[in-house]
Amino acid sequence: MATSAATNATVSRQLSQKEQDIQMMLADEVHLGTKNCDFQMERYVFKRRNDGIYIINLGKTWEKLQLAARIIVAIENPQDIIVQSARPYGQRAILKFAQYTGANAIDGRHTPGT
Repeated sequence: MATSAATNATVSRQLSQKEQDIQMMLADEVHLGTKNCDFQMERYVFKRRNDGIYIINLGKTWEKLQLAARIIVAIENPQDIIVQSARPYGQRAILKFAQYTGANAIDGRHTPGT
């Protein structure tokens, strides 16, 4: 039981928001959105710049990343995970993710149901 508590404390520390992580997201310009904002994305927007670019709330981004990480870790067989990006700028990211996690990557478009 003591090891379980220690493990939970370690996991909590690793998953806690760290200043360094936020700084990395800022350096990589993760917070910069587009000039278009769908009504479903409004809750994740921090504000809109004068030039019309929406600024994404990095705190909420961090929360969603943590949720996704917890779900992915809970899946026993990593080959059951599929990551996809039809956009050119997302393809490198999904290929790296698949390489490190053992997930299946689909880069480019595909026909649903195949």
